Amino acid sequence: MAEYVPPDSDDFLTVREALCEPVRNAGYKYAELPVFEDTALFVRGVGESTDVVSKEMYTFDDRGGRSITLRPEGTAGVIRSTIEHSLDRGQLPVKLWYAGPFFRAERPQKGRYRQFFSVGIEAIGSEDPALDAEVIAIAYEGFRSLGLRDFRLDLTSLGDANCRPAYRVLLQEFLADLDLDDETRQRALVNPLRVLDDKRQSVIDQVKDAPLMIDHLCQSCSDHFAAVKSYLDVLKIPYVIAPRLVRGLDYYTRTTFEFSHARLGAQSAVGGGGRYDGLMSTLGGQDLSGIGFGLGVDRTLLAVQAEEIVLPPRNQLALYVVAIGDEAKKTAVLIAAEFRAAGLPVDIAYGERGLKGAMKAADKSGAHFSIVIGDRDLTAGTCELKDMKSGVQETITLNTLISTIKARLL
Repeated sequence: MAEYVPPDSDDFLTVREALCEPVRNAGYKYAELPVFEDTALFVRGVGESTDVVSKEMYTFDDRGGRSITLRPEGTAGVIRSTIEHSLDRGQLPVKLWYAGPFFRAERPQKGRYRQFFSVGIEAIGSEDPALDAEVIAIAYEGFRSLGLRDFRLDLTSLGDANCRPAYRVLLQEFLADLDLDDETRQRALVNPLRVLDDKRQSVIDQVKDAPLMIDHLCQSCSDHFAAVKSYLDVLKIPYVIAPRLVRGLDYYTRTTFEFSHARLGAQSAVGGGGRYDGLMSTLGGQDLSGIGFGLGVDRTLLAVQAEEIVLPPRNQLALYVVAIGDEAKKTAVLIAAEFRAAGLPVDIAYGERGLKGAMKAADKSGAHFSIVIGDRDLTAGTCELKDMKSGVQETITLNTLISTIKARLL
């Protein structure tokens, strides 16, 4: 499991905030959801044939004998909450976002953790292809705002209830003639698209000539996909048509997409999503369409590091206060309180360290400025202000300290 401590935790927070900012700007409202749900929610919503449900979920019985599962993804929980709180009975589309930890019992490797962090959105209740483009554009803007350049958007359509059944039969007929193991044959019976997502080279070689959904779309799905592409073209968002893109969840229909980064090796996906027509009705709600994404904070941070992007310091201290003497320490505590009330981050040299040690701590703090105050300074009402970058020192009055530093930080 990944965990983040200083200084890396600052970059983690910066990445998460960058992915959230375009979401808020598009009018999505925040939903804070439980980290575990009834197991049946994911079996019905994500799909029993998926690796997520069959191999990767953390499932256990609670003290009441109920089967519960740590959430492996966000969409099913959002749809459950939307139904439960009747959010779909008001203005549509319902536009929600969430962020937090998710859990899958995967084989640990770089960029693939058993606890991972995601930012996600769901837009429920509209089939407008412009909404598909909006969802993709929000993710794209999040990545670009971090300075990322070496990523790619793969795009396809997985059809709908009108054209998928005929394609399913066609694909199953193709797969029936291949030399597949028993488990893969069973998967082909439940959801043949899963076989196209198999990462084993022996399977990849056999399905290279398999029929593709994108070539068997009904007119409605074809028109919808064409409209999505036209909106992305208007937004100047580059994409690659990826007819073999399946992703790991059964509920996707029509528009499906994935962002990957070229420098992350085998675990190159940094986020993705798609439309899930029919999921809400499957979970007991109205028959409403929806579309969303999940963006990986951990992998996006790895992508930032791979491109050697230096993120700006987060909540950099405006001031570091060094106090010499008991009365000076009381003044330091008061200064810190006043600065924090004014929205300026400040820290104090705590403990019984000498001036030399305190100034080393000031250097390591990353503060813009430091001051040294002693009992003699209190009598004069002044302090020694030091610019930590230039090293320039000057004497200023204590009652102008906040205004002076505010002006210089602008």
